[in-house]
Amino acid sequence: MKKVGFVSLGCPKNLVDSEVMMGTLAEAGYEITNNAEDADTVVVNTCGFIESAKQESIDAILEATNLKSKGKAKRVVVAGCLVERYRDDLMKELPEVDAFIGTSQVGEILKAADDEFDAKQLTITPIGNKSATYLYDEYTPRMRATNSHTAFIKIAEGCDRPCAFCSIPSMRGSFRSRRFGSIIEEARMLGQQGVKEVVLIAQDSSRYGEDFGEVDLLAQLIRALGEIDDLEWVRVMYAYPTHISDAFLAAVADTPKAVKYLDMPLQHASRNVLKLMKRGGNRESLERLIARVREKVPGIAIRTTFITGFPGETDADFEELMAFVRNCRFDNVGVFTYSDEEGTAAFDLPDKVDPKVAKKRRDQLMKEQAKVSKQLNKSKIGNTYKVIFEGLSQESDLLFQGRLEGQTQEIDGYILINDIPEGLEPQIGGIYKVRITEAHAYDLVGEII
Repeated sequence: MKKVGFVSLGCPKNLVDSEVMMGTLAEAGYEITNNAEDADTVVVNTCGFIESAKQESIDAILEATNLKSKGKAKRVVVAGCLVERYRDDLMKELPEVDAFIGTSQVGEILKAADDEFDAKQLTITPIGNKSATYLYDEYTPRMRATNSHTAFIKIAEGCDRPCAFCSIPSMRGSFRSRRFGSIIEEARMLGQQGVKEVVLIAQDSSRYGEDFGEVDLLAQLIRALGEIDDLEWVRVMYAYPTHISDAFLAAVADTPKAVKYLDMPLQHASRNVLKLMKRGGNRESLERLIARVREKVPGIAIRTTFITGFPGETDADFEELMAFVRNCRFDNVGVFTYSDEEGTAAFDLPDKVDPKVAKKRRDQLMKEQAKVSKQLNKSKIGNTYKVIFEGLSQESDLLFQGRLEGQTQEIDGYILINDIPEGLEPQIGGIYKVRITEAHAYDLVGEII
């Protein structure tokens, strides 16, 4: 039995592609190993979004080809977004790689992993002209790499947004939704396998169903998933701010199993920068949106992301962003420095910001958010919340860990559990009541009651 080792980089959407490829290979009789050094074939599923991710992908590819040169691996396959952006360059610079497959070729992993198959015969779909059609479904084999109680479900693929900083349309193709029934059936099967939390992901989740001519299909999907007995939590990631409808918010508010959580990347608050980003809006319109979300879904946790150092961002623009973050008091914030990516509209913009200035602004914004997060967390001390139990803590074998509804796995903070009632043996994936006893900037400490 041939062994295949996987290195999966980038976002959860990319991880689902890796899980599908692993499942396809396992069903065909391959053994999947976590140790690339033990593998006959090494598959590197790459990210090509920003410069740091591209460099990480290149480093992983070079590690894999080094294993091959030492005779530890016989075949190296490079997959994913980096291939879509730089296929010709990679093929020229890395002749030791046996096969390159892009995001639309996930289903061809069996051919790519076959020692006797000529990789030049692989079908190449030109993503740039929006012709990609690949979507996995409920019948696609899949080997999950997440914790046993949590699973991602990709509800759509691709994106049509014109965001000036983003290269995703050139790597993933046009926006296309999965069938409603396919998602429900996959969620039902995951529940039967012991999954308690499903996380709906896409490049733009809030547009789900629009290409079918449907309005507010995401709201219907949330309500339907909430009816599946085996599931406990339903979470939505990557919602676009202009598509946060009242129907969607009502579904989150009214569906007991829908976690009160909104992941909504805003990217900036200055009208000037948002216009340059081709996103539109301004600080006032975004503050009205945040107020509407909180009014419609009381107690909701809001996570967002921002970019500092975008071309044309002035000191005044950044100060407006700082004031926006102080005023809105988000539960969780991620901040990235702008990455100048060829092929994006922003690449040709004037008034580039010095990377050192961009980093300084990022550090300032994160420091400001840390203050907000600590204040919000301190306000939770003494209160009791529903928590999904995850077993031993990543920090210490002397502690357990779990997550509030407002904490997404490996993205937000955790609850460290230091006390469990005598005689209780909490089950991984179980929902328990936890009283908060301590608070830090990102993590909380509590006891199961």
